Amino acid sequence: MTKGKRKSWREKLNDSKDLPRVVPIDERMGRRWGHGTMVLPAPQEVDELMRKVPRGKVTTVNQIRETLARRHGATISCPMVTGIFVWVAANAAEEAVAEGAGDINPYWRTLKSGGELNQKYPGGVEQQALNLMLEGHEIEPGRGRKSPRVKGFESSLAELD
Repeated sequence: MTKGKRKSWREKLNDSKDLPRVVPIDERMGRRWGHGTMVLPAPQEVDELMRKVPRGKVTTVNQIRETLARRHGATISCPMVTGIFVWVAANAAEEAVAEGAGDINPYWRTLKSGGELNQKYPGGVEQQALNLMLEGHEIEPGRGRKSPRVKGFESSLAELD
């Protein structure tokens, strides 16, 4: 097998394969998430929702998941697939910046649950905190294993629908 050129982050973002797809929640996942159906979203859907968050507002991965589930008539959106595509969208945005693009996904406005910053974003929590502070948000330090978080993030949640 020959090694090919790695896909860029933007190529990964634009490669929807056979997604979105709604599947039954299997028995193993049902123990944690309950019964019903789960949407496996397309990466572009996740990117589109992240782009809807205006300056001064934030969203959470869970809020994105809830919106995707509602749009597809599913019980839940897959937490793993959605999280991976949030990460891909963030890296695709930074890749675009490096190539001179101006209108990028403001991924730093997408928080983890509880308003926590995402250490997996380009530049880590330090860069995300800086971007959020420049938009008027206050950052609380992390405690223990918790990442820093946006203080009072609930009052700054954007409408995604």
